Amino acid sequence: MQERRKNQRIGLEGKLLVKRMDQGGRADKVGIEINDCSKTGVGFTCMERLDMGAVYEAYLTIWTKEVLHVFLEIVRVENNRNGRFEYGAIFIGMSEMDASRIETYGTIQNMNV
Repeated sequence: MQERRKNQRIGLEGKLLVKRMDQGGRADKVGIEINDCSKTGVGFTCMERLDMGAVYEAYLTIWTKEVLHVFLEIVRVENNRNGRFEYGAIFIGMSEMDASRIETYGTIQNMNV
């Protein structure tokens, strides 16, 4: 598969709780598992089917235990063999400070390799 990310991917453990932004305030929360993250987006898996192109509100817990309030647009959906869905999403309107936090972790992680 061709690499399409503009920024380095970093491994990040954690969970997101997401809710769909365009369904009248409905707040169904879905737990997901993060596979990788960069300052521009995140790859994750979950059991729920999320819609391609939809924007979801999310709370991303980073390695410092800080919670980043972000908005994600789903840009890739794949159904894997385990009944889980794999997603790629880009951050919408993320502050430069929050993007820098993610990028800084990637830099530190590379220094330790």
